[in-house]
This record gives sequence, structure tokens and C-alpha cells, in this order.
Amino acid sequence: MLKSKLGWMAAALLCSGCSQAGSVVGTAPADLAMPEQIDVVFNHNARSRYRSPLTGDWRNGDDMEAWLIAAINAAHEEVLLAVQELSLPKVAQALIAAQQRGVHVAVVLENNYSQAWSEQRPSRLNQRDRQRWHQLNRLADSNGDGSTSPEEAFRGDAVALLQAAQIPLLDDTEDGSSGSGLMHHKFLVIDQATVITGSANLTSSGLHGDAGRPSSRGNVNHLLRFHSPELALVFRKEFTQMWGDGPGGEQDSRFGLQKAKEGMQTVQISDTQVDVLFSPHPKRDANHGLNLLAKRLKAAKKSLDMALFVFSAQQLTNVLREKVEQGVEIRLVADPGFASRPFSEVLDLLGVTLPDHTCKVEADNQPLEQALQGVGTPRVARSDKLHHKFAVIDNRKVITGSFNWSPSAAHTNDETLLVIHSPKLAAHFTREMNRMWRSAELGVTSRLQRKLDRQKIRCEDGVERD
Repeated sequence: MLKSKLGWMAAALLCSGCSQAGSVVGTAPADLAMPEQIDVVFNHNARSRYRSPLTGDWRNGDDMEAWLIAAINAAHEEVLLAVQELSLPKVAQALIAAQQRGVHVAVVLENNYSQAWSEQRPSRLNQRDRQRWHQLNRLADSNGDGSTSPEEAFRGDAVALLQAAQIPLLDDTEDGSSGSGLMHHKFLVIDQATVITGSANLTSSGLHGDAGRPSSRGNVNHLLRFHSPELALVFRKEFTQMWGDGPGGEQDSRFGLQKAKEGMQTVQISDTQVDVLFSPHPKRDANHGLNLLAKRLKAAKKSLDMALFVFSAQQLTNVLREKVEQGVEIRLVADPGFASRPFSEVLDLLGVTLPDHTCKVEADNQPLEQALQGVGTPRVARSDKLHHKFAVIDNRKVITGSFNWSPSAAHTNDETLLVIHSPKLAAHFTREMNRMWRSAELGVTSRLQRKLDRQKIRCEDGVERD
């Protein structure tokens, strides 16, 4: 022990005159501990590396696709998947292989993404769907010759592969409606014992990056894995309610506000308490997700870290205002693209108001009189998004899931909201927060200021919405 310590000191002294910060070569510091029966991965993790399936180059991050496939490959009895979008062919192939070895597989998708893209005509799509089609078509060009053959398109189309293999699949129109606000869940239940969930959609953009964009590293996301039959039962019940009797049967599937309304459910996983809430709820229902978030935020005593893709709930801004007045240390990183939208609560925290394209201001808009100093937007590639939806409270509790901090998430969408009581897990999310914070541009950015100046000239002070 003494010899090791002396060696470390010698190395430090050798570097004491270096012009750059020195580092000790040797054993890396021990990684953070994980809570028992819980794992987490981050696709921008600076402490791990994998080969990008887009370029073949090594990049920072956890390979969440390989992680998911390994979990599916280990299934013996059942894989239930509910995700907004699935466009990863290798994940589809893993599901097909599971079915072929006798595993029961069932898939629920959002209705905007439940059709095989290779069977669509891009000329008939809107601009956003047409861009998606071209991106997936480019990803399917497996030999890189610049032309995607029909065979390549089929092999690169996850939904087409599932349909051809007769994997049971339905979407949120199965109940006879036009769909819920969004079927926005992102979870798997495996063998009635394991739950995988988090912020990531199962797409190249969600995990790895965009084809043809070398700087892209994928939307900033995480996934959690829980080994718990009790938690699996909770998620399986949610899946079963959406599934009904399956595709093509009676219209007994339930999505959105048609689902049975439940409040928060609590499961104990070893020494970790996990609270689960599935949305949506009517506004009059006190169990809705924004009320749960407000309650948890109000309980903060010392610190609040938040990494959010969408933040558009005035109710939560009002809570943060109280926390600032109470001296709670607050850090928030927001997606750069969303932060400057007129209905973004990030603007309220920065103490500014941005009229929309009609020169109207959001109703009940209440910007802080003094800008919150701990608000920023991290550096991400132009085509990537900060897609997290997490908060860390007092370094002890983690809020996460598919649930964006918006009225839509609470009142119209099918969503998952988790509160995990674990200082060990909180340390992992704090490290991810620190990583983003190091590159964050704080306060009103020059880009946002230009936008504010343009709208000021165009709209003057704006008119509040009715």
C-alpha cells in the first residue's frame, strides 16, 4: 500500500512542471456503484466506447443497441415491447429470432410509425415524414453504393421485417380511435422479470446518430434495466391494457384517456424504492404527472439538477421559483432547439418573453423577474437533440422515464414516469449532468438574443393569448 502511494506521488511530482495538467498512468479510479438489480447506460457516456454502426469508427458512449439485443437474446418466455418508434433492423431481427425459438413476442408502436417505410412513397409524405424516409433509405444502403435496392430496403425496414415474420404488432388506433396524443412509451418487459425503459426511441437517431452526418452522435439518451418481477408485473399490466386481445380482434385495446386511471404505484427492488406512474390523466384528476413532479420538486432541500428535452409546464416553473427563493441550488440543461420556442418554460426561467409567429404570448406567461443563473443549453451536433427527461433531487432521487415536462405528457399521451429513490443511481445521473454542464452555454445565448431582437422589432411587446 505504501509503495503504491509513493509511486503515485512520484508520478505527480514528475508532472508538476508540465505545461498541461498531468494525469497518473495506472489503474483507473473505481467506477460508481450501481444499486442492486438496477443498471443504467448513456449513449454519450464519456467513460465507455464502442464502434459506431454508421461509420465503423470508435466513439464515446454505451452501445445501447447491443445492450438491448443482448437482453432480447436472453429471453426464454416473453418479450413485450411498447415504444414510440422502432426502426433498428437488428433489434427487429432479435425479436424475430426470439419468436423462432418459442418466445412470445408482442409489439406496440405509435400509429405514425407503425407502417413499413419501405412501402411508402416519399412524394405522398409530409416534409417531416419525407425527411425520415430519406434518412432510413440511406441507412438501408448496406453496400454503400448510393442506391438502395428493394432487397436492401426490406432488410433495413424494422417494421417490414416484423410484419413478414408475423410478429403480432398494433398501434394506438387499435381501440377504434385516431390514436392517443402520442403512444410515447419506451419500455420492454422480458420474461415477466426484467423491465428496460428510459428516454430513448429505438432508432438510429435515438441511439447512434444520423446517416451522412459525421458529427452526429445521436440524441442524448439513457436506458435503465430493472431486474424485478414485481416491477415487471406493473409494466406488464400497462402493456396488457393497451394490447387488449391483440391486432384485428375486438376494439378492446385501451390507449390515452380510455385507459383505466391509476395513481402512483410503488415497488421495492432490494433497498431501492421505485415509484411508477403511467399517464394520461384528466386535468381534474389529482394523480396526474405534473402534480407528481411538482410534489417531488417541492421536496428538494439542497439541490435540483434537470436535463430536459421539453419543458412547457408553467406549474413546474412556479415551483422552481419557490425553490430559488428558498436557496435550493438549481441547474438545468435544456435541448437547444426546444429552449427557444415561444411556449418553452426555459424562457421563463431566463426572465424573457418570446411572442410566437402570430405575435401572441402564451396565456398565463410568468417569466422570472430575475433570470435564473443555472440554466443552459449544452453543445450537441446540429442534428442531435438533448432527449433526456430526468431530474436529480438532493443527490438522492432520480425522476426519469418517457415523460416530457409538458401538459401533453400528463393529459393526452401514453407515458412512463418514474421516481427512483437511490443515492447510488443518482450519482450516475449527476455524472451525466456534469458532462453536459461542462459544455453548456449559460443564460440567454447569442442565438436566442437574435431571435428575441427580431421578434421585438416585428411584434413589439406581443399580445397575450386568450
